[in-house]
Amino acid sequence: MDNLIYIFLALVIVAAALASLAIWAPRVTRVRISALIIAAAFIPLGYVQFIELLSKPKPKSFEWFERNVEEAEILAVSLKEGEAIFMWLRLDGALEPRYYVFPWNLKLAERLEEDVDSAIGRNSKLVIKNPFERRVGDNLGDLNLQIIPPPLMPLKKPQVPPRIFNPRKQEV
Repeated sequence: MDNLIYIFLALVIVAAALASLAIWAPRVTRVRISALIIAAAFIPLGYVQFIELLSKPKPKSFEWFERNVEEAEILAVSLKEGEAIFMWLRLDGALEPRYYVFPWNLKLAERLEEDVDSAIGRNSKLVIKNPFERRVGDNLGDLNLQIIPPPLMPLKKPQVPPRIFNPRKQEV
């Protein structure tokens, strides 16, 4: 989401460059005006498309910028039997979660169901190591899932009973 404005700015610059080329080309005026109108329509359509893409899950294979992330916390899993595995992941070092779609794999789906239930039962979090690593065929089911227990609360020091002055004795 942080890069969306830069991508849209690049889209506007490309559209403006194409419109400029079309306007200054030695063509009939009708063709140049049509090119300008098409470029002007391209910019809002590009913006609408970017906004629409924000709500869609990104295919695992399309992750280019964060593909070398070491681990990601699994926040939610949704299975569409026979089609896909949808996961909300919080990538290592990121604040906001991201929505991904993984190809369907029965072995991975079963393991995810078991590990999610186990993590919820233990009040722990589920972490996946190298989620975007390229795997072939059935090896996708061997994703390195790990249940990490919550951190222990710091131990309290034992309370020392308060010292009381006893007037009958000469000590505190």
